[in-house]
Amino acid sequence: MPVNAVATSLHNPDAFIAKGTPQFTRTSLALFAGGFATFALLYCVQPLMPVLSQEFALSAAQSSLVLSISTIMLAVGLLFTGPLSDAVGRKPMMVASLLCAALLTLAGALMPTWEGVLVTRALLGLALSGLAAVAMTYLCEEIDPDCLGLSMGLYIAGNAIGGMGGRLISGVLVDFVDWRWAVGSLGLLALLAGLLFWRVLPESRHFKPAPLDVRRIGQAFVRHLRDRGLPWLFLEAFLLMGAFVTLFNYIGYRLLDAPYHLSQALVGLLSVVYLSGIYSSAKIGALADRLGRRRVLWAVIVLMLAGLLLTLLPQVPAILGGMLLFTFGFFGAHSVASSWVGRRAQQARGQASSLYLFSYYLGSSLAGTAGGLFWHDFGWTGVALFIAALLVAALLAALHLSRLPEAA
Repeated sequence: MPVNAVATSLHNPDAFIAKGTPQFTRTSLALFAGGFATFALLYCVQPLMPVLSQEFALSAAQSSLVLSISTIMLAVGLLFTGPLSDAVGRKPMMVASLLCAALLTLAGALMPTWEGVLVTRALLGLALSGLAAVAMTYLCEEIDPDCLGLSMGLYIAGNAIGGMGGRLISGVLVDFVDWRWAVGSLGLLALLAGLLFWRVLPESRHFKPAPLDVRRIGQAFVRHLRDRGLPWLFLEAFLLMGAFVTLFNYIGYRLLDAPYHLSQALVGLLSVVYLSGIYSSAKIGALADRLGRRRVLWAVIVLMLAGLLLTLLPQVPAILGGMLLFTFGFFGAHSVASSWVGRRAQQARGQASSLYLFSYYLGSSLAGTAGGLFWHDFGWTGVALFIAALLVAALLAALHLSRLPEAA
């Protein structure tokens, strides 16, 4: 970042936040913490699915509802919280979202019945939609466009660490304590992250409140769907996230079963593969800033397919390597696609981000549960073929996007 751009950002309250400034550091720290808490709360139950299956006498597909109900309600909430943030402001919406989600997680750990757990998880999804819908919009509005890919990548790296940390903490702890204590500990951690987020995140410089107007929202919705590229990016979100969640939903069942019989703690430790996503989200985001998104997106989807193929091998090291490569590709692809949405949507960016994430979490919910049917009938081979179909469709969509002008 040129020195004059940094000086402008420091001294002009209306300037974009430039790389190398204290505001950039504070923004990165806050959004990193917010992304961490969001994904930790959302996915901490994923490695607990086999435990929940035993405690509540559930099938794999039924147990997956503990995650799918959160993501489907998050997807629904995104349709409302994005436009609502256009009226009430970005930071207030995100702070309220994060604190409510932490409290709901603590409440869910106390629920004695499966139905009670599902209700709190559904409300958790609604609460988290307030941060998920707005974080990318905040970055697109406040960060200098020349370093937006890097900033978006750092936020998504927080998502990756949160996904890893949530799975790792709950997956390991459940071998030593009741699953309720494991979930409750993450609720407390998220509460601390929410308070940090509230204190550190800079106030919006470029946000301009707009009153809620159903007609205006409908017009923006139609405009986004008529765009040459945005619907394809929404489709990418559905397919990529559907593939990613399906793999991590059922790989634990495979490794706990014959011939591996790994312990729950060891399966939980496999969440360290998220480290590859932490690296790739920022690295691939910055690479897309330099080379162009249309040149990068399809390539990282090919990496996901290569990683999936490795998981079909019987050796545990090969499976672990496949998970690493798959995760690297996924977070890189998500970083590229999400920042591309912000660049294409010139108006109503909050709604555009909401539609992208609506598709993202809808894919998580529908594909994540459908994968359980393939596991039940065809084992891991069936799950892998289902994921491969999603990724081939995502690759075709990426190749279509690669033919669009980079600026469009």
